[in-house]
Amino acid sequence: MTEPTISQLQPMPEDWRRALAVVAHPDDLEYGCSAAIAAWTDAGREVAYVLASRGEAGIDTLEPAKCGPLREQEQRASAAVVGVSTVEFLDHRDGVIEYGAALRRDIAAAIRRHRPELVITLNHRDTWGGVAWNTPDHVAVGRATLDAAGDAGNRWIFPELTDQGLEPWNGVRWVAVAGSSSPTHAVDATPGLERAVRSLLEHRAYIEALTSEDPETYVRGFLTGVAEQTAERFGGTPAVAFELFGR
Repeated sequence: MTEPTISQLQPMPEDWRRALAVVAHPDDLEYGCSAAIAAWTDAGREVAYVLASRGEAGIDTLEPAKCGPLREQEQRASAAVVGVSTVEFLDHRDGVIEYGAALRRDIAAAIRRHRPELVITLNHRDTWGGVAWNTPDHVAVGRATLDAAGDAGNRWIFPELTDQGLEPWNGVRWVAVAGSSSPTHAVDATPGLERAVRSLLEHRAYIEALTSEDPETYVRGFLTGVAEQTAERFGGTPAVAFELFGR
């Protein structure tokens, strides 16, 4: 029997200058796509981060009032490793982020502030590859980000944003979803992989609570494994995969 042909991933577009990454928690981008972000900032592109929550419910042994500031600090340090200096938090409550108009409005406002051509988010579907259930926060933020990319360009959906001085921005050309089970495009992970490892390692308190494995062994194994698996669909080159939606 002939083996089915695996469709190859296309290179991500390169004709853009500004990107905005919108995710639910600290560490989402570091698990998802920071090797690509490192390559983009190396090339002189601007990337900003917006996080819906501060991840305050993410460590069982640390109460939210202490966990939130710690995870914010870790996220800012993590972003700096891959060349990102702008990190904003929307202060939705970790674990119970709700999809709806309020979340869409907050993300649309961020898109209007930063005026990106490329918006990045994390898997918005119910599962990871059909085998593991996704979290409600990831689903809510991913879906809201896809919607807000259009909301940001329509002055009549959230007219209060214009009143606040945030003019509509209809310049989002693509939304790229990391961690998708249906990827279409990819970025060579090789130039940014070592910084991606260091970036995820900045979330040390979270990782040490998550696993008893040596943090660097765990992080390197995870990120390298995902990149090498993606290589099968990207000409043998270790890569970060995205599902790309055009606008």
